[in-house]
Amino acid sequence: MEDSHAPAPILSTIDQWSAPAQNAAWACRTLFHTIAQENNLGALGESLKWGQPAWRPVKPRTGSTLRMDWSPSSPDQLALFVDCKTDLAERMRDLYPDLPANDGRRRLAVSLSGKLPEQALAHLAQMTFTYHLNKRSIANVG
Repeated sequence: MEDSHAPAPILSTIDQWSAPAQNAAWACRTLFHTIAQENNLGALGESLKWGQPAWRPVKPRTGSTLRMDWSPSSPDQLALFVDCKTDLAERMRDLYPDLPANDGRRRLAVSLSGKLPEQALAHLAQMTFTYHLNKRSIANVG
């Protein structure tokens, strides 16, 4: 399954992945755009960062970047990466300890052998794409 509305570099990159990874990637992409819309974040920028598909709100000082990758060396996992200067991976490890891999710093992974954990992915996208908004609102409370 291919999403022809994605930018050409993302299409080209994901086209090189296994069929299960491609299906998961397109499902994640749809979910990411839905989360941005539901949170009134405006458009998501889509590009390659370090050769990996990446999404980030276009509006400045809104959120952080969420990247994705698949590798033949870990064919049963789709990796997701957050900025290592955030606490997003650590928070996800606390909230979703059953995800197959989370280094607590920047890399999380989901299994491609079963149903995608849509709730966890939606929560990760929401926390990532609103990261700076949430940090400002927390700073203003204290």
